[in-house]
Amino acid sequence: MSPSMIPEVEEENKKYQKGVKHLCDNGLTKVPTKYILPEPDRPIFRKSDKIKPKENLKLPVIDFAELLGPNRPRVLQTLANACETYGFFQVVNHGIEGDISKNMIDVCKRFFELPYVERSKYMSSDMSAPVRYGTSFNQNKDNVFCWRDFLKLFSHPLPDYLPHWPSSPSDFRGLAATYAKETRHLFHMIVRAILESLDRTDAGFAAGESPENLCGGGDEAVEELEEGSQLVVVNCYPPCPEPELTLGMPPHSDYGFLTLLLQDDVEGLQILSGDDWLTVDPIPGSFVVNVGDHLEIFSNGRYKSVLHRVLVNSCKPRISVASLHSFPTNSTVKPWPKIVDDRSNPPRYLGTDFTTFLRYISSCEPKWKNFLESRKIHHKF
Repeated sequence: MSPSMIPEVEEENKKYQKGVKHLCDNGLTKVPTKYILPEPDRPIFRKSDKIKPKENLKLPVIDFAELLGPNRPRVLQTLANACETYGFFQVVNHGIEGDISKNMIDVCKRFFELPYVERSKYMSSDMSAPVRYGTSFNQNKDNVFCWRDFLKLFSHPLPDYLPHWPSSPSDFRGLAATYAKETRHLFHMIVRAILESLDRTDAGFAAGESPENLCGGGDEAVEELEEGSQLVVVNCYPPCPEPELTLGMPPHSDYGFLTLLLQDDVEGLQILSGDDWLTVDPIPGSFVVNVGDHLEIFSNGRYKSVLHRVLVNSCKPRISVASLHSFPTNSTVKPWPKIVDDRSNPPRYLGTDFTTFLRYISSCEPKWKNFLESRKIHHKF
């Protein structure tokens, strides 16, 4: 984009800063030009799909009850395969009571149903703000806006951030705080299993080595991650009059280590598998968990941060809640020293930190896996 066009784009963006929910609340029968993607980037609804629609993607399932029992080695192998092949898996029997998840979805819906003047109190372009309400993917850089509003809540340490969270609806803070604490505890359990699966050899899986002989509780990576960052992101996707022209979120990978996603009963999440975008078939009461860029770096490329996007529909609003977890924001993320070797498995990524990431996304429109690609080391063998 030429410098002369920047003021023009900024002025155009201002029209839509109030968000897509505000547009819909004021009546909308067509998608505004600002939200219409170039044809190659639009979701494809082909006639052949109506004749023989693609089956939804059934992700690998990790049963936490089994993970904590005698079948742990087998479940760890399933977990490793899921992270290598799909970059996604679903967790069931995770121990978070159903009411906690239901209450979180309900109170988030009620937040987005508040009058715009109430929601707008939390609008900010400051990416380090403890609470940030906004729209699109990156409203300061997106040339085409996404059909999405969001509420981002920094969540650790919780006592530092909780006083800044929305006070309306009146039960928002209490319900969201409970949800944040529960998902943080679940992340702690998942991350230990992830690191254990990375540290095991195939022989270790077969022999059923104990966790104490692998990445025990004293490992620095475990301790750093358990004291690391947490960001809860609530996504609101209102009904769209022309869903074939836009997306709720563009193809992207997640920046952090792991993302735990809670969804309502409306489909929308798609994963890129080969050349096809496949819709995830959600299991009621489960969490969809995906590998982030930091885990791909940490695993030295063994576990994959996979591109995903969000479809919208013309009939129903959709709410999802993503709990994003990673190292502390002042940490440098690099390949795990335990698994790299200068000869057989040399580091394939440069170290990175949150400041580097912010600088990168502030300088360009985030697309696909561009940031992760910028951290790759290309060896000559």
